[in-house]
Amino acid sequence: MTAVDVIAGLVRRHETVATCESLTGGLVLAELTSVPGSSVVVRGGLVTYATDLKTSLAGVPAALIAEHGVVSRAVVEAMAEGARAACGATWGIGLSGVAGPDALDGLAPGTVCLGVAGPDGTISLQERFDGDRAEVRRQTVVRAFDLLGQAWAR
Repeated sequence: MTAVDVIAGLVRRHETVATCESLTGGLVLAELTSVPGSSVVVRGGLVTYATDLKTSLAGVPAALIAEHGVVSRAVVEAMAEGARAACGATWGIGLSGVAGPDALDGLAPGTVCLGVAGPDGTISLQERFDGDRAEVRRQTVVRAFDLLGQAWAR
């Protein structure tokens, strides 16, 4: 699924989206807003690159981060839910991971967690992408759009 597909789907469904991004640093939101007409369905986003901002801006409980780690399905689910709530959107997308080149908390570069929160609950997954930092981030954006499409199909 592409950004064009996401925007068209949201318009067709009369729904909105917001993001809470860490490793992608706003790339998902930038890709979505590059589509003409996106202002009708894109509410906004949070870039919570620093761990403490996941708590203060997205409402992710510090205890959840301490228990599961910042790159975890539990945390990206909370990030997605936080983006959805903070921005008043139908859908929230949460992303965290290790873009590289170094490992983080024992996780190899390319390890990424993605979450999508919506009206019927929250889904998440963990992936491992190959490539350099830019490629990991690019693949994460594409996978985020695919995960949103999977959430719609539920």
